[in-house]
Amino acid sequence: MAVLLSTLATEIVIPVAAVIGIVFSLVQWFIVSRVKVTPGRHAPPAGPNSNKNGFNDYLIEEEEGLHDQNVVAKCAEIQNAISEGATSFLFTEYQYVGVFMVVFAILIFLFLGSVEGFSTKSQPCTYDAQRTCKPALATAVFSTVAFVLGGVTSILSGFLGMKIATYANARTTLEARKGVGKAFIVAFRSGAVMGFLLAANGLLVLYITINVFKVYYGDDWEGLFESITGYGLGGSAMALFGRVGGGIYTKAADVGADLVGKVERNIPEDDPRNPAVIADNVGDNVGDIAGMGSDLFGSYAESSCAALVVASISSFGINHEFTSMLYPLLISSMGILICLITTLFATDFFEIKAVKEIEPALKKQLIISTVLMTVGIAIISWIALPSSFTIYNFGVQKVVKNWQLFLCVAVGLWAGLIIGFVTEYYTSNAYSPVQDVADSCRTGAATNVIFGLALGYKSVIIPIFAIAVSIFVSFSFAAMYGIAVAALGMLSTIATGLAIDAYGPISDNAGGIAEMAGMSHRIRERTDALDAAGNTTAAIGKGFAIGSAALVSLALFGAFVSRAAISTVDVLTPKVFIGLIVGAMLPYWFSAMTMKSVGSAALKMVEEVRRQFNTIPGLMEGTAKPDYATCVKISTDASIKEMIPPGALVILTPLIVGTLFGVETLSGVLAGSLVSGVQVAISASNTGGAWDNAKKYIEAGASEHARTLGPKGSDPHKAAVIGDTIGDPLKDTSGPSLNILIKLMAVESLVFAPFFATHGGLLFKIF
Repeated sequence: MAVLLSTLATEIVIPVAAVIGIVFSLVQWFIVSRVKVTPGRHAPPAGPNSNKNGFNDYLIEEEEGLHDQNVVAKCAEIQNAISEGATSFLFTEYQYVGVFMVVFAILIFLFLGSVEGFSTKSQPCTYDAQRTCKPALATAVFSTVAFVLGGVTSILSGFLGMKIATYANARTTLEARKGVGKAFIVAFRSGAVMGFLLAANGLLVLYITINVFKVYYGDDWEGLFESITGYGLGGSAMALFGRVGGGIYTKAADVGADLVGKVERNIPEDDPRNPAVIADNVGDNVGDIAGMGSDLFGSYAESSCAALVVASISSFGINHEFTSMLYPLLISSMGILICLITTLFATDFFEIKAVKEIEPALKKQLIISTVLMTVGIAIISWIALPSSFTIYNFGVQKVVKNWQLFLCVAVGLWAGLIIGFVTEYYTSNAYSPVQDVADSCRTGAATNVIFGLALGYKSVIIPIFAIAVSIFVSFSFAAMYGIAVAALGMLSTIATGLAIDAYGPISDNAGGIAEMAGMSHRIRERTDALDAAGNTTAAIGKGFAIGSAALVSLALFGAFVSRAAISTVDVLTPKVFIGLIVGAMLPYWFSAMTMKSVGSAALKMVEEVRRQFNTIPGLMEGTAKPDYATCVKISTDASIKEMIPPGALVILTPLIVGTLFGVETLSGVLAGSLVSGVQVAISASNTGGAWDNAKKYIEAGASEHARTLGPKGSDPHKAAVIGDTIGDPLKDTSGPSLNILIKLMAVESLVFAPFFATHGGLLFKIF
């Protein structure tokens, strides 16, 4: 049966969907920008919708007779300080990353060019010796170009997300004066700007790159899609530095601010007297927004690349079926349109009127997008795939039906939702696991730590079963291509996932600004409610990121094994087994580095904050201003210096193992790091999230049980703060960075596979 969607229609649908995503994000940004952060009455002309978005609502301040203009000016001043700190950090980070990008691009060119001795002659194709393909030198050049494009898109995704978040935080605070619903909409719309910009940019750049490369490659689709893998490598390499650097920055500031401010001086979390408070708020943006954006962009780029590589050596690539070949991109296009409809449910169709409606509204986003996307995938599978086709499976072509491929994508999509909800169950203080952790604070910090660790380990069970089932189903139906599209299924609702994820740090910053601007207790309660919901959704976002990373790296592993022409990976051979055991150790080595980095950076921060409290007269009384800039500089310098060793570990491992020990040992390393990395990442993220929300549960005092543990400053609360401080680097530095470790090593191995297959294993050749 012929494919219903013509090549021309495919050429139109994908870029149009991407452009719609970009336009939608700009519309959301415009609506957010209508909230003014300049003093004075701000009431745009009243239209039919003006009251819906709350432009003409009265403010709490007016009701309480407070002076409005000073508050607005103060919010604007704090917002500028946060924005400047975040921008200067990212520019410093990108200078270092830029140098790395140039050096690594040269490495890619030299390694891949040397496969055929920099020959410009055409060569027989790997999978069909009767045909000739473009020379290895072309793969080297185009892989390098794709790597740079992926890196730049990743950096841009993170930077734009950070800019939008720092633009929206004070606006969320100001809207909280009108009601919790108004503040929620501003925070959520701002998150949506980032989500849609990232999803649409990633899709558009990948689509344009494929079409430009096609001009040179012509009929050689195998070479074309092999060189496209550089795009995924660029995305992930930049994400690694964004995640690790941002994670160290945010937690050094957070731990320093908490230990001296909350524990020693007994002042509130975002008190303006605390010198580390601006650095803490900057950290939320560079770690949780810029880092998360780059991370999920990397996952998206890699799963697309893995699917395209496997498809190019299957019937789609051999028969030059353009629409079927771009099936992964069509899924992403449908995802943007589905997420657009889903977003309207949160911002336009329903209005939030009470605090307790916030978390359900965010959860509904996940459910609605998943249900609608299932229908979307069915439509794409029906119109873009022939009823039967073959998929390359370790040397043989396996016959697959289009409904089987639909099930592969759907199982990935629903596994993502399950992982999200299990993560939520273990990290939200609405359920018993976190309440038990809070209760354990009665007997001090030690029992709190024991309960938190146990919760983290336990929370791994169901996500691993969900990943295992999706791997089994998708591999049984469509081999490695099935796993690649299952990963894409999990990431197909990335725009909604990122909107929910970015909402968290924006709300967190909004609460900090409310505290620093001296706003009333009622406003702080509203921003705290937004922040508590954001904490849980941030954990859900990390669950998604780790689950998709597991599937993506497995798909990349399959593509690597195919590219390196290994027919089987035998665990019982010593070459492979040593790789397995070393690979399983790498996540621990990496976590040790990142945790210690946070610890040493936090130590410097604690010393500086203490110094200021002890030496600046009138600081504790609030009559003198702290030196925020020094704390921002400590975090910046520490994170830039400390992100290099963990980054080097991840990037150099595949190069050293592949060159010295060969592709079989490297396949063992990849399998080992995947298996142990996923477990460590999930337990670290969930332990940290549970400790954080146990502390917030005690602070909020919303239930009878919580009130028996409080109030702030009580012994159980102090124990909870210690647990939260230990959990900070686990949930925001080590845990989320591990998913990049397992993806990046796999995609790097795939890009360098021709070199390792030709020249690798030097040690075994010598002995």
